[in-house]
Amino acid sequence: MRLYAQTRARRTRQVLADLIAVLLVAVAVRFALAVHDGIMLLAAPGRELEDASGGLASGLADAGDAASDVPLIGGVLKKPLQSAAEAGRGLSDAGQSMQDAVGRMADLTAFALIVFSVGLVLVVWLPPRVRWIRRSARIRGLLDSPGGADLLALRALTGPVKDLATVPVPPGGLADAWRRGDEQAIGDLSRVTLRRAGLSI
Repeated sequence: MRLYAQTRARRTRQVLADLIAVLLVAVAVRFALAVHDGIMLLAAPGRELEDASGGLASGLADAGDAASDVPLIGGVLKKPLQSAAEAGRGLSDAGQSMQDAVGRMADLTAFALIVFSVGLVLVVWLPPRVRWIRRSARIRGLLDSPGGADLLALRALTGPVKDLATVPVPPGGLADAWRRGDEQAIGDLSRVTLRRAGLSI
């Protein structure tokens, strides 16, 4: 199985198309990661809320523990401080939840962008490449089969006339030479078909 053409012009076009496809995929992935980082900036308030609330809750819990040592009213003082510490922990958890939600949204957005962009590149780039690979394999197989050169020569005769400009015309014309089984004419014509497909003998 041949991945690239043997003729320089077509091979250059194929390599260029492959490089452009790889470049587009790289740009798409980089863009998706930049979008991911941009969305993650929205998590900053959640981080600040978590840090501030966590520090407040820890301070209130320590104050409650210290207040419990006060004789007679320690239990009374500790209870509201513990309640406030619990509220602070709730705010801290809310900040963490906000960060998790933003992180999930950033991941899903980046994933969707990558899948869409790479899928679009593959839809445009892959089918022509696969078609050429299969077509070149069929033509090469036809050339190697009995009578294959005759069929390739016939294909050249029925193709664009401009492709025949470089073929030497024998007396009686190319079609007559093909009908007579002229090996030189058949070889020249089959090379035209191969060249059109980007192949050579």
